[in-house]
Amino acid sequence: MPTMWLSDSQKIGVAFCSGGGFFLIGGVIMFFDRAMLAMGNILFLIGLTIIIGPQKTALFFARRQKLKGTAAFFGGLFLILMRWALVGFLVELYGIFILFGDFLGTIAGFARSTPVIGPWIGVLVDRAGVSVRGSELPV
Repeated sequence: MPTMWLSDSQKIGVAFCSGGGFFLIGGVIMFFDRAMLAMGNILFLIGLTIIIGPQKTALFFARRQKLKGTAAFFGGLFLILMRWALVGFLVELYGIFILFGDFLGTIAGFARSTPVIGPWIGVLVDRAGVSVRGSELPV
């Protein structure tokens, strides 16, 4: 059986990020439930730190061109914790697009290659104007 390209700790990090995504989706479905949104953010940050390491995570959030996105992301998390869930989520969403916007093209390229829904996703990506680049996370 071939070895996977992720180490065991990185697999745990992916599980944390996935759990964070599920909690964020659940928090939105539950009409911006503050506890679920906060838990999703915390799990996502823990998972990201486990996947790429603490130093690279700190460098990613501290990059000069990403400071606006970092401030928006953590400001949105703070607003969620201060019981302003809808406003905090919107601010945080803006920060996520600033921080991970370069990576969206890679995600769109991967989504296009899925067997059944790929062509439909391709149409949506083309209409949204997301350029499919070979970009990676800048870490």
